[in-house]
Amino acid sequence: MRRHPALVALASVIALAPFSGGVMAQNPPSAVTQATGNTGARMGDAEAKHAADTLAAGAMSLAASRVALQKAKDDDVKQFARFEVAEQETIADVLKAMRDPATAASGSVKPPSEPEVTGQLDPKGKAMLDKLEQAKAGSAFDREYIRGQIEGHQALLKIQEDYLASGKDRENLAVAKLARGQIREHLALLKDIDADLKD
Repeated sequence: MRRHPALVALASVIALAPFSGGVMAQNPPSAVTQATGNTGARMGDAEAKHAADTLAAGAMSLAASRVALQKAKDDDVKQFARFEVAEQETIADVLKAMRDPATAASGSVKPPSEPEVTGQLDPKGKAMLDKLEQAKAGSAFDREYIRGQIEGHQALLKIQEDYLASGKDRENLAVAKLARGQIREHLALLKDIDADLKD
């Protein structure tokens, strides 16, 4: 499976934002920024909702993919699970840093712990995760995991599109645009894998 370097682009947007020429440099500082000296991304209501919704939906994808790393049998399913874990851990780290700009900048990714991930799951997500954890490894597990990923990625896509239709902050909009592109790519890959699993 080939993947575009969307995460590299995402990291570049975040890294360039505070510097001259970056997207944050083009926006005048908000009252909060002026009062606190904080030059990180601003979190208005729309931005906070986008981050929270993305983290919640991403938590289900991450939790399921961590299980799939142990149970998946199909090579494409295993590879997708590895990519998805890496990506969701990175997105969670980026969004957490954007929500709390006082966090020290770091070039490394701090993956969320299991309790942090499972703590964001709603009852439906917990039930789905329990089902995957109880399932036996094999083709039935692979199909269930991929179907769940398709559903989860469709939800993630809607979250990005909703924010892109109403958001105002340039940095957050750039993150949502990059995420939307990656999610669309994942949906195409997932549908191909799903078709192969049915053959």
